[in-house]
Amino acid sequence: MVINIKRLFIASALLLSMQHSYSQLGFSHEVGVIFGPVAYQSDFGVRSDFETNSGNAGIGIGIVHYINFAYRADCNCYTTDKYFNDHFKLRTEISWNKTKLEHFGEFVDPSETSAEADKLRGHTGEAENWDIGMQLEYYPLSIRAFSAGVYSFSPFVSLGAHYVSYRPNVYTNYVSSDPLNPNDVGNIEDPNNFYSRWEPGSIDDANGSTWSIVSSIGTRYKLNILSDLMIDLRFQYFFSDWTDGLNHQLASNKSKDWLVWLNLGYIYYLD
Repeated sequence: MVINIKRLFIASALLLSMQHSYSQLGFSHEVGVIFGPVAYQSDFGVRSDFETNSGNAGIGIGIVHYINFAYRADCNCYTTDKYFNDHFKLRTEISWNKTKLEHFGEFVDPSETSAEADKLRGHTGEAENWDIGMQLEYYPLSIRAFSAGVYSFSPFVSLGAHYVSYRPNVYTNYVSSDPLNPNDVGNIEDPNNFYSRWEPGSIDDANGSTWSIVSSIGTRYKLNILSDLMIDLRFQYFFSDWTDGLNHQLASNKSKDWLVWLNLGYIYYLD
């Protein structure tokens, strides 16, 4: 917990310093908070299985900052009437998400009573990620008109890149039937405690970092002249397959880890 608080403090300080830098250019700013459920798609469970997709769910929170090109804070006036200024915003984000993971699907069905099924049932994990990055948001409707209250809703799509620091955890409570190993329960270093079809080295709980592509679709709702509600559905694809601590080489492992995050947010206009 202390480490997480320190990270959040450092990240917030970085976000504020970036805001100060952009303020020197005269652009107006918005800040906000986001939170919502995360569906983590990893090597846990069965590919394209509804129970896997719905069961491996977690939570995410974040702090966001926007550069609003349509309005200049230094002169309290609108910028030059250009299409880019009136339809794009630059979003900077620092966020955290955490998801508990376990195996679902046909291979852990109660009817399966083999040792291999027990190994899968006993294997659980956690995916924990810290993100920092930027997205360019496109608003089909006029940003100025929305700010003036002409529209109640302002839909958008976005695309960007985030740098990710991941901290996976791996657990097993598999109880071996081998009388020579009565104390091996919970040992993640012993490959015999995990699914035997996975190649050696498929389990690794080491911390690491990677890049990711982030895309989302959503809308804002105008509360008043200085604040909006926001909802967006995010797709994030990691350039690593180790964010969940599992990277098996079976034919079903066709992609790296990714997630879907439904965000609810509150945005406040600073100037």
